[in-house]
Amino acid sequence: MEAPGFWDDAEKSQEAMKELKTLKDSFEKYNELEQGMEDIETLIQMADEENDASLIPEVEEEFAAFEAKFDALRIGTLLSGEYDKDNAILTLHAGAGGTEACDWCQMLMRMYTRWADAKGYKTEVVDYLEGDEAGVKAVTIEIEGENAYGYLRSEHGIHRLVRISPFNAAGKRQTSFVSCDVMPDIEEDVDIEINDDDLRIDTYRSSGAGGQHINKTSSAIRITHMPTGIVVQCQNERSQHQNKEKAMQMLKAKLYLLKQQENAEKTSDIRGDVKDVNFGSQIRSYVLQPYTMVKDHRTNAEVGNAQSVLDGNIDPFITAYLKWQAVSTGDEE
Repeated sequence: MEAPGFWDDAEKSQEAMKELKTLKDSFEKYNELEQGMEDIETLIQMADEENDASLIPEVEEEFAAFEAKFDALRIGTLLSGEYDKDNAILTLHAGAGGTEACDWCQMLMRMYTRWADAKGYKTEVVDYLEGDEAGVKAVTIEIEGENAYGYLRSEHGIHRLVRISPFNAAGKRQTSFVSCDVMPDIEEDVDIEINDDDLRIDTYRSSGAGGQHINKTSSAIRITHMPTGIVVQCQNERSQHQNKEKAMQMLKAKLYLLKQQENAEKTSDIRGDVKDVNFGSQIRSYVLQPYTMVKDHRTNAEVGNAQSVLDGNIDPFITAYLKWQAVSTGDEE
């Protein structure tokens, strides 16, 4: 039998090792930058002493690599929020636009999944609701990896798509909207009391690709916390009991965050303002016709290659958001 406090000590030890690894990685990245700068200086000296212009492309290439590493390290220093290091729970809801919006929701699901894969993050679909004709009405994804929430909190808001709809026989240009909600996944079992009378628990059949129980039993769980209106859903576990347990964990995490939010500014920092999924409320526009452009309306960051963004290259927008937020809050000189 373990001594009292054994598991607490083990958990603290794991946290300490995790923090130590993070610090070690930071030092290694700094050392790489220092070595990179020395290599560039050596190349410049060689080119100058030998009057060799053929070394210029190599210097430019080395400097571009140094600049990218430096920018990544600097952005990492901006991830200083209370929950930035946590995993993320990302939820997409199709808004105005019908089948077109459901297709747009599925496109965004693919975009975020590909981004996470490129980062080496692990993704797991927690809840999935198919569209009536095509696409996805709603999906919740757990994204596991260091600083996942810190990066993805930039994505909270309404995403707008403008294109010629493949679902419109007349080939007309159509605008669709999807809301993206991002919350930190608080790993520890938060100490918060929930009154059973405040909960409405519904069961439903799972939908979409998954385990053997998908579409066979009503094992999926939807929990509504009536005082706050918070709704959480889970269907990826193998049993109704496991789904309920996971959904309760998600609910506790959301209620814990609400409890910690002392004012509207804190609420905005963690979860963002809740807006209607419709015209005039978007944070970012993805235009595929008559030209291609993705523009963030908060930072004015733009990328002309829209397909690259839809393939998961959202780092330019994440970087721009973190810089913009740091300047607006005075965290960066």
